[in-house]
Amino acid sequence: MTERIVSFVMSGGVGSRLWPLSREDNPKQFHDLSGDGSMLAKTLRRLTARPEGETPIFLIAAERHADRVHADLAGLDLAGGGPLFEPTGRNTAAAVALATLRTLSEFSDSLVLVVPSDHEISTPRQFWQSVEAGTEAARSGRLVVFGIRPIQPETGYGYIEVAAESGGIFDVSRFVEKPDLATAQSYLKAGNFYWNTGIFLFRASAMRDAFIAFQPDIWQATEAAYKAATSDLSGLYMPLELYAAIPSNSIDYAIMERAKDIAMVPAGFRWNDLGSWQSLLDVGPADDRGNVIIGDVVAIDCENSYIRSDGRLLSAIGMKDIAIVSTSDATFVAPVSHSQHVKKIVEQLEKSGRLETRFTPAHDRVIESGAWRRRVHHWLFQETLPLWSTSGVDERHGGFHEALGLDASPLMKPKRMRTMARQVYAFAVARARGWDGPADRLISHGIAFMAGKGRTDKGGWVRTLNVDGSVADATEDAYDHSCVLLALAHAHMSGNPDALRLGEETFAFLDAHLEDSRMTGFLETSDGKGERRSNPHMHLLEAFLAWHQATGERAHLRRAARIIDLFRSHFFDPESWTLGEYFDAEWKSSAGEKGSWTEPGHHFEWASLLVDFAGRSGQAELSGFARKLYASAIANGLNRATGLAYGAVSRQGLPLDLISRSWPQAEAVKAAIALDGSGGPDLKPEIEARVGRLFRWHIDPAPLGLWIDRIDERGRSLATDVPASIFYHLVCALTQYLDSTADLKA
Repeated sequence: MTERIVSFVMSGGVGSRLWPLSREDNPKQFHDLSGDGSMLAKTLRRLTARPEGETPIFLIAAERHADRVHADLAGLDLAGGGPLFEPTGRNTAAAVALATLRTLSEFSDSLVLVVPSDHEISTPRQFWQSVEAGTEAARSGRLVVFGIRPIQPETGYGYIEVAAESGGIFDVSRFVEKPDLATAQSYLKAGNFYWNTGIFLFRASAMRDAFIAFQPDIWQATEAAYKAATSDLSGLYMPLELYAAIPSNSIDYAIMERAKDIAMVPAGFRWNDLGSWQSLLDVGPADDRGNVIIGDVVAIDCENSYIRSDGRLLSAIGMKDIAIVSTSDATFVAPVSHSQHVKKIVEQLEKSGRLETRFTPAHDRVIESGAWRRRVHHWLFQETLPLWSTSGVDERHGGFHEALGLDASPLMKPKRMRTMARQVYAFAVARARGWDGPADRLISHGIAFMAGKGRTDKGGWVRTLNVDGSVADATEDAYDHSCVLLALAHAHMSGNPDALRLGEETFAFLDAHLEDSRMTGFLETSDGKGERRSNPHMHLLEAFLAWHQATGERAHLRRAARIIDLFRSHFFDPESWTLGEYFDAEWKSSAGEKGSWTEPGHHFEWASLLVDFAGRSGQAELSGFARKLYASAIANGLNRATGLAYGAVSRQGLPLDLISRSWPQAEAVKAAIALDGSGGPDLKPEIEARVGRLFRWHIDPAPLGLWIDRIDERGRSLATDVPASIFYHLVCALTQYLDSTADLKA
């Protein structure tokens, strides 16, 4: 009777060499790359086709891919096998140890066959003939591998060097990593090197003994996780905390390169690991000029090229020996001879937290909550804060630069008080979120410049300073004072010794010189002239709430409540769910276009502040106003081509300012986060979408640490510089995003 072989399919890889098609959530084994179903399904069918002998088939796969796995298993007889789900990837050594443990516990000391899930083997009968040829060596206790005689100097495969041969079985001298071209050519010429298929055959006890001898920590940790596993009809599941404790290593490094007396069977089957676009060009259906064309492609005068579009039309002219692969969110172009190096692209994307390596785009698919965490964290803490804490600081004259060029060089512009204050705020918030940069020094630097150069005789703050710190505009503006108060509140929470005193002095000035004597809000400036605006009041509300957070004093909530009353009675229009911007001295809407002018970005800002005040005051009905503001901004304030908020629209939803700036997109993130926690519908998908648009249009196209502030109605950049005043919006929104997804850390 033919001996039983217990087969295990490893399906845990990402297939990054086939990016952008293969992604972490949809790796290459789930793709149909050469026809007749996914690579995983074909691997399973091949194993069920053993001509004789019992073959229980198990699948070791990522738990996150359970639904895809069950779909590929449908209708297959696994002869008593089934899926074993890894809660997290721990490389191939853990997978082989798991296969060995499963075999020993259920099938005694049987032979074990371990195969990758993502190799193209189109000759199943010859595959099994090669496996059967290795069973005698495996029965004797040798670890058996399978090698393919090379037909070209391939740099994308590992190699096996063999020595003596007996009965068609070779002794393995050593395993060698993927070589450079010259080395691969020497291997081909030598004649005793084979491509390593990554397929293993062994007796379970032999592999167990090898682990105990060479990697006892991997064996013991895997055994602990396996013994604690739970099982149901859908598969076996191991506890995350135990499986995550297994050291991550490949079976090649952990065992095969250390073990002695390894045997190699020359494979008699047709094999390709489909690990590069070159390999897909080799096996795909080619036209009369050697091109493999897939999807909506128009190719003219192209030769020997792999051209694939998963989505929009892709056109190419005169391409030769080129791989072009386009998805809805990424395009890869390289000579097919260099397509192995796509992993370098993937590594660079992952290093900066880009999501294009993790998620497959689809119009009907929602990215999981917290998906942007890594990218957001990297951009804030590795790119942006380091840049603005150095290039953004005026170490010569004091304070901060008003703007940077797109080359990150400081621009010598007058320094607005609101910008100086917002930079102090941003560094204080970053400090509170664990930034390890020189936040205390920067906060003190900014406050010293503001207080030393920017105070008025009446105890207020000037509007603008020249680059050297001399006063350019001494107007005492309510908007600027709101920004100063906000900065001082957060500086006080950061431990700055001067912030509380300066804050108290600023409140005294506010009460004496900027408060409307009729107790209807605040004047625009201390001289009382000019039309009235809702925007400075919104920022004063923000500052009052910050001081309540900093001190716990209810007096600040009472100040905030007066602005809330103005919002209810004058700013908010209950018919159109919009927020007025410009008013006369009696708080009636200004005449003409200004009277119907509304800004989606301010709708978002007010929404988050109303939710904040509702939480502090108990006035829960304010969350309803916040939802109406958010809904009207989304319904009438967005450019449908880009999904970005316009600069302004009328109360009837007609665009008035077609430019999309970066700050309203950041405020949309804050508003969605606030509303998600206020008892309404689940807005987590909306939060991810808002963060995604902010990065897609404003951050990702910009140099590191910068952003594109202005985008036209067709999505084209209008940016000529990077205003520092926006930094506060971005830091505030993105740190709130990190806070809201803190329990979803990747």
